[in-house]
Amino acid sequence: MKNNIINITLSVFMLVFYTSCVDDDFDFGELASPTNLSVETQVVGQSDEMPYGDGSGQVVFDASAEGAMTYKYIFEDGSSKTISGGSYTHQFSQTGTNVYTVTIIAYGPGGTASSTMAEVEVLVTYEPPAELIEKLVGKEWRIKASAPGHFGLGPVGGSIPVEWYGAGPNEKEGTGMYDDRYIFREDGTFVHIVDATNDDPTQDPSGTITGRINLVDQLGANGGTVDGADVLNVPFTDYTESWSISAPGGVETINITGIGFIGYYIGGDHRYQIFDRSGSNELVLRSTDGNGEFDWWFVLTSAPEGTQEPDEFESQYNNLVWEQDFESGSLDTDIWNIETGNNNGWGNNEDQYYTGDNVTVEDGNLIITAKAESESGFDYTSARITTKDNFEFKYGRVEVRAKLPGGGGVWPAIWMLGANFDEVSWPAAGEIDIMEYVGNDPGVVLSTVHYPGNSGGNGISGSTNVDNPETEFHLYSLEWTPEKLYFLVDNEVFHTVDNTADLPFNQDFFLILNVAMGGNLGGEIDASFTESSMVIDYIKVFQAQE
Repeated sequence: MKNNIINITLSVFMLVFYTSCVDDDFDFGELASPTNLSVETQVVGQSDEMPYGDGSGQVVFDASAEGAMTYKYIFEDGSSKTISGGSYTHQFSQTGTNVYTVTIIAYGPGGTASSTMAEVEVLVTYEPPAELIEKLVGKEWRIKASAPGHFGLGPVGGSIPVEWYGAGPNEKEGTGMYDDRYIFREDGTFVHIVDATNDDPTQDPSGTITGRINLVDQLGANGGTVDGADVLNVPFTDYTESWSISAPGGVETINITGIGFIGYYIGGDHRYQIFDRSGSNELVLRSTDGNGEFDWWFVLTSAPEGTQEPDEFESQYNNLVWEQDFESGSLDTDIWNIETGNNNGWGNNEDQYYTGDNVTVEDGNLIITAKAESESGFDYTSARITTKDNFEFKYGRVEVRAKLPGGGGVWPAIWMLGANFDEVSWPAAGEIDIMEYVGNDPGVVLSTVHYPGNSGGNGISGSTNVDNPETEFHLYSLEWTPEKLYFLVDNEVFHTVDNTADLPFNQDFFLILNVAMGGNLGGEIDASFTESSMVIDYIKVFQAQE
């Protein structure tokens, strides 16, 4: 291996160096282990009323020792973390109140070390959603090799998958990655099959894996081929660890114990944040490597091999010109207008009264909530916001990642109106409904255009079935060109409308977000309805590069 050659060369050089020097007597002194190692622990949210914390499962460890250069935390599940400073926040994930013993090692010069143990009692109250468990358990997951960007990296904490590098379709063929299978069992065990091609007719546990140079050594395996910063086809065997779900900071996270990993070994804490699980057979995961250098991204699929997947839609707009990620903690009123009132049912016999109190920004999400409450003579409240006069555009791709409200009578919409609405009114200004949903028809999403001759119930509409739109985020998109309007859910086209020069879809439009109640499309409101929210993660608009 290349590293061995370098080490041998360096050793020869050092031998020549020392034998050619004058016979000075060098004294390097005694190498001493770190002393006075102590560890303080703080369970997050701990108080007299909550002695075991706030239920998040997070514990802050703060180690210090004289002469220490690095600290290593070793946990009972086999995971570990090495850091240069002594402070580290760990996420425990086992539901309930549990006692954990943690080993802390302080390393000094020359590999000297001293160690101690800390015991913490922690409460974890998080219970993963049933639909997530159902999605994960009992299937064989694999890297989705055919998809662009199925594996790659970006900055730590970044929100754009494979921002710095993304593997092309099947680019890593033959490296020991694509033949792996990952099984999440109902009993909490995680099975990693390192070669699924050699188990017929009898099971063969041998295979190979791939990982980051130096970090992959943590697996205790030998061999493989060094390729830049990767080590390919490292001989390895099938193994079993444990898995669990936690949600630190509200982000669903797969935790794997011990050496357990997915796709490409990066060390670290073996935690994989679920960035997106909206696809019926797909997961988008990210994890920070053990060097704290990159976030690594993985796209997994549980679709049976040989399944014909729809062709990826190729957008002609890839220049991001406008984005709302709602990370500021408040609604930007320089962009968004808050419309209030009932406005004679907003032309659709709607039953809600719009207020500014029903729209909030929390935890990086825009939230519009419809409620059963009295206001100004109406039995329901909700919110409606627009970008009129503040952000208007012509042509491009619009992406809105959202989770929809549920319940009989709810009618959320992500839509657009022509910017000349005040001058020519509706339907002459044109209307583009990117997404409409009716709680009385759960699981079905609509997209529609309206213009003179095709307005009201005569709009040109298409629909598609969406899995769990009320509990999972999905990507609702519009590709708007001078020739076509394409409507997509999770990057799959389900409705197309021809655009021509005599239609109103060749001018600036503005965005509208709202949740209506009842009305012509919403229908009868369930008498037991209390409240429900549309949650929007982000909105992006792309146009052609100038």
